[in-house]
Parts: sequence; structure tokens; C-alpha cells
Amino acid sequence: MPVRLFLPTLTLCALFAAPAPADDWPQFRGPKRDGVSTEKGLLQSWPAEGPPLAWTAKGLGGGYSTVSVAGDRVYTLGNKNKDSHLVALDKKTGDILWTSLVGPAGGSLGCTPTVDGDRVYALGQAGDLVCIDAAGKQVWHRHLVTDFGGVKGGWNYCESPLVDGDKVIVTPGGKDATMVALDKTTGKDVWKCPIPTKKNEAGYSSVVVAEVGGVKHYVQLFNGGLVGVSTDGKVLWTHEKLGNNTANVPTPIVIGDLVFSSIGYGRGASLVKLTAEGGAVSAKEVYYERPLTNKHGGVIRVGDYVYGDTDDSGKPYCAELKTGKVMWKRSSEGDGGGSAAVTYADGRLYFHYDNGVVALVEASPAGYKEVGSFKAPKRNGASWAHPVVSDGKLYIREGDMLFCYDIRAKK
Repeated sequence: MPVRLFLPTLTLCALFAAPAPADDWPQFRGPKRDGVSTEKGLLQSWPAEGPPLAWTAKGLGGGYSTVSVAGDRVYTLGNKNKDSHLVALDKKTGDILWTSLVGPAGGSLGCTPTVDGDRVYALGQAGDLVCIDAAGKQVWHRHLVTDFGGVKGGWNYCESPLVDGDKVIVTPGGKDATMVALDKTTGKDVWKCPIPTKKNEAGYSSVVVAEVGGVKHYVQLFNGGLVGVSTDGKVLWTHEKLGNNTANVPTPIVIGDLVFSSIGYGRGASLVKLTAEGGAVSAKEVYYERPLTNKHGGVIRVGDYVYGDTDDSGKPYCAELKTGKVMWKRSSEGDGGGSAAVTYADGRLYFHYDNGVVALVEASPAGYKEVGSFKAPKRNGASWAHPVVSDGKLYIREGDMLFCYDIRAKK
């Protein structure tokens, strides 16, 4: 396994093992996988040139993966020389510390690494699931197709693994092991869950945790639709209305006993209410609204409202969560264009548009109001990586480059 090290191993281990601050962003869409940061004390508006640039990292490789931030490290994936690599960077400087091979490239690299203690978990496009240690050395490797008979979509695998307790949860797809749980230490099988829907091909979404009526379980959006799977690998409920799509990408949002899930290609969004009784869980649709489409920029919930791009048009919307009523949709404000990925922090929405424009927007149902924007130096290819806010910094990935901006308000 080719690994390039740039610091002594003991130094790396010491850095990696440092206590993780509360404002880390250790996985896709943050600590709760909802795209919401709890940080305060951030800039509420930006100067004309945008916030100060802290550092730039180059040579990450291609792809749309965003970053995870934990301790003194930043992690992402990139395609180089027909292979996908996990990349570790110094959080203070952006220097590349090491890269580690994941597997062959192919399709759209969209997985974001998941950090858990002194291990990082990543999934390559072809189905290579790896666990990497602090020094960049592979601990274990599984293959979603070879080991589980997985069935992937036309863009291959883009899921970001979920680590829950002592398990890693991923979605190979296929009839026999649509979703699986592995021991996070060894990579050995814990359970395999076949999901009996009309379509069992893996989607491009990532698993989230739900708990209703004391029943903890895992919620996933795949090509068969929405599904809830128990912590011991049994199907609890399914909602197939969102199934059989060109591609199902956005991660579902769990709010108590409600699950909001939006998909693209003109299909729309569903709000589903879960009810638990005697250990069983049932799902009932509250509404299905076609205007609330989202292709891959993600949807976030702030208070009583959800925010996301309309499909990949660059026209974000705000809708009332419980009714699906659209409160506003961006028309011509600002310079952002093309697909918009979104993150929330400290009263503000951060939109990263496909043309490289990053906009700071008030999180309000009253209307789309920008309070600052700038254009990151755009690289070849689409700008689809989700923005990340962690420890007073804003991370914007553009192809093989990563830009880190200082967005903490000055005292």
C-alpha cells in the first residue's frame, strides 16, 4: 500500500491523538450530519473582497469531496493518476502531511472521510472501503462489490461512511446486503441487511441516525427510496415514493419523529412521520411536494424551515418544514450561478455555487438576502463540494485546491 509521509510517525500520532475541540467537523455535513454548525462569534457580513484567506492547499487531486476537520487535521479525498487517495493536511498551514491509496478512481468522487478517534474511514468510487490510522497506514480494507455483491449506480459509490459506536455503516446496494454494518476496529461483518424494495441499487446519500419512541435505527436514501434499519440489521420501515430515480443524492434530515428527504431531477421532497409501537416503527407520509427538489447540494433545516437549491439550478429556496410551503426562491440576486451547496452557522447560510461564488445569506424566511460574497479561484470541473465551517474557518474545495478563510469576528 503506497503511503507518502511528510512528518515522523510519532509526531503525526501525537497530533492526531490530541483532544478534539467541540467545534470539529469530523464527517460529512458535520457532527450530526445535518449541515448545521453550532459555532458562534462568526462574521455576520463580509467586506467586498470576502473574508481573509488563511491558507491555500494545492495538489489534492480531482473530485467533489468536501473536508472533515478533527483536532489538528483536515482530511479529504482526491483522484490522482487513476487512483483515489485519502489526503491529510495540517489544519494551521494547509500543508499535506500524507496521502494514502484508497482504490481505483472512476465516476464522481464524492465521499467525505469520517474521523473517529485515531482512525479515518473512507470509501472509493469503485467500492473500496478503508480504515486508515494516524500515520496514513491502512488498518483494514473491504470491497462493497467483491465482498457483499454490491450494486452501484452509474456514478459509482459516493457515500460517506457512518461510524456509530463500534460499527461502521455503509450501503453496498444489491439484494443480499443492501446495507451492512462492520466492526470498526477489524472490518469484520457485524450484520448484512437485504432491503426488499423494487430497486436495491445503492444511491449516493449517507446514513443518518434516528430515534423514535426509544427505537434507535439508521435512515438511508438509496435507489429504492427511504428506509429505516434497526441497529441489529432488520428493516423497520420503507417509503418507496422517492425511489427509482436517476440518482438519489441528498442526505435525509431527521427531526425527532419526522424525516425530510429531497431528491433531484424534478422529483421533489417528502416529509415522513415515524411512529413506534412495541419495538416496531411505521412511516406515514405527511406531504410530497415537487417544488422542493434538490440534486446534490444538500438541504438543511434551521428552526421551522428548510433551505436548499432547487435541483441544481442555483436558485435556492426556503420552505416551511411542516407544510412544504415555499417561502421564497432566489431569482437574480448576487453573482452565484449553477448548483449551490449549503451549510449553516451562526444565523447565516453559506452557499457555494458551481461558478465558484461563495455567498453569505441571512437564514430567514423573509427572503434571500446576501450579506457578502466572493469568488474562489475556480479550477477545472464543477464546484460541487459542500462548504464547511469549523473552528472559525470556512473551507472551500475547488478541484485539486482547498481554500481556508478566517471568518471569526474580531473582538
